[in-house]
Amino acid sequence: MQAFRRIAQVSRSLRSATYTPKLITRQASSGTSEDERYQSILYSIKDRVAYITLNRPHALNAITPHVPKELQDAVAQANADDDVRVIVVSGNGKAFCAGYDLKLFAESERGSVGGSQKMPWDPYEDYRFMHACTEAFMSLWRSLKPTICKVHGYAVAGGSDIALCCDLIVMAEDAKIGYPPSRVWGCPTTAMWTYRVGAERAKRILFTGELIDGKEAARIGLVGEAVPANELDTAVSRLVDRIKTVPTNQLFFQKQVINQVVEHMGLSSAQRLATLLDGMSRHSPEGVAFQKRTQEVGFKQAVHERDSGIIDWSKL
Repeated sequence: MQAFRRIAQVSRSLRSATYTPKLITRQASSGTSEDERYQSILYSIKDRVAYITLNRPHALNAITPHVPKELQDAVAQANADDDVRVIVVSGNGKAFCAGYDLKLFAESERGSVGGSQKMPWDPYEDYRFMHACTEAFMSLWRSLKPTICKVHGYAVAGGSDIALCCDLIVMAEDAKIGYPPSRVWGCPTTAMWTYRVGAERAKRILFTGELIDGKEAARIGLVGEAVPANELDTAVSRLVDRIKTVPTNQLFFQKQVINQVVEHMGLSSAQRLATLLDGMSRHSPEGVAFQKRTQEVGFKQAVHERDSGIIDWSKL
């Protein structure tokens, strides 16, 4: 069993949908204990369930330097709490998570934030930076207790990495999931797509960068369940209620066996390669052209141009 590894402190910095839950505030409801030490997530416990909520709703919970570390710390906190049996991960506002915050990472000058360096670039420096993020997301996979992801709105790019590292995913039928940076400027460092849907379907999604909705995601086995948006909370609660009455050790036993099967299929080495290639994709001629375009027109326009397929980035 692999021990918890805490994300290294990084000094340099690492986005609509029908379902819109009521914004969560810092005031905990009756019977809920809430931890206020975090700045980018909410952490609370109620009825043997730890709730980790991404809490940057103004930016569709886009990932900033604080998010991976805080997510990992919250998972460790839940694992250390004998009163917790299951962990639920969700997002505040209109979406689960829209990926890394491109306003920060792509619009900024190269070398001013993590993830993009001035040329020539150092693969080691990039790997150290992104490996720490991947390890933080993988804390959900390695958690001694079951992790359930509740997806509404969007779980794209780095947001899909977080979701796919959870043991179980319940998704709104109209929500969207995918990895658009596979077109330009990214490679999913958690490498979870193949393990969930097989080689051909993973290639289809990553070759095109397409988004699929919750219905399709459930049909192909990417997620375990998709329900109408207005039934999402109920579906997650129903699943949680079934799990939280199982002894913690029994849950641990089942998870370790299943994870071991996947890990013996080469998960760790696949993630190592994916993290290296992710760095290359952000520093390739096309990756540099994408970031330059982002700085010229803003990340929203640049992402639209990339995802719609109207630009051949190799010709810029």
